[in-house]
Amino acid sequence: MLDSVIVSGIVTIIIGVGGMFAYFWASNWVLDHVFLPAKGEHAGRNINRANQIRPWLFLFPAMFALGLYLVVPVFYSGWLSVTSGVAAGGWYRNYSEIFANDTFRIALLNNMLWVLVVPAASTFFGLIAAQLTDRLSWGNIAKSLIFMPMAISFVGASLIWSFVYHPDIEIGVVNAIRGLFGAESGVTLIDGDIVDSFLLMVVLIWIQTGFAMVILSAALRGVPEETIEAAIIDGANSFDVFFKIKVPQIMGTIVVVWTTITILVLKVYDIVAAMGNQYRNLEILPTQMMRYFDSGNYGFATAISVVIMILVLPVMVWNIRQARSETR
Repeated sequence: MLDSVIVSGIVTIIIGVGGMFAYFWASNWVLDHVFLPAKGEHAGRNINRANQIRPWLFLFPAMFALGLYLVVPVFYSGWLSVTSGVAAGGWYRNYSEIFANDTFRIALLNNMLWVLVVPAASTFFGLIAAQLTDRLSWGNIAKSLIFMPMAISFVGASLIWSFVYHPDIEIGVVNAIRGLFGAESGVTLIDGDIVDSFLLMVVLIWIQTGFAMVILSAALRGVPEETIEAAIIDGANSFDVFFKIKVPQIMGTIVVVWTTITILVLKVYDIVAAMGNQYRNLEILPTQMMRYFDSGNYGFATAISVVIMILVLPVMVWNIRQARSETR
């Protein structure tokens, strides 16, 4: 079984790489020898036109794949959201019904809480970690430890934190600490209360703090030393230098990190599905979308997916524009 998988992978790589080389060679040959031959009285003009077309030949495979596996599914999902199961009630039936659904409103509220809390906390802790680790002699080791959760899958991280929140005092770290202070042992921390969403948020904050720290650490190192030295000469203390000199100069990077994590939060599914999928009060939009999809209600599922896309799109566009402005 393993051998067949390895052989299949090798053959796929060979066919894929070889196919790309064959495509690039054949498309350029046809362009240069059939459509715009570099000979005759129009040779110069043909060469210029061929050079203008040639980049699109290289872009075409990627554009075709993105169109086939990204653009087409988006439009098809939009089509399903207004046609699936709407024989009566108009094209907007799925949207009107999901917004009238109490569970959907709870999921939407939970998503908004995640968007407000997780990006802010991850960016804040990442910024503090970036500043403090840069001042330590063993800062690289500390950065490695903080960044390590990024290497863990969301499901794996959820499993780790399930043990942290475990009601058994012999297993659950939180309950063990609570027991040291005389609190009742064996308490189930995640029991479906909507406030328990914050316990799930901790998992994603723990993961994304390392990402924020790495990006912001690089930005902090790019702050000109002259401005820091000038502030120190003027009598600024460490807090003034950090909050009034460094932070304003890397604000663009902070916003990019914030919005990047926001996009991730709007799409997160694994953590809630692994730790709180049995509780309706902890649902978020992606988990509810999958619940409808698994039950065969494709109209509701695709309508929720369109809502998620609409929520993500403005943040993504703004993030791209901000990142482009940073590189100018």
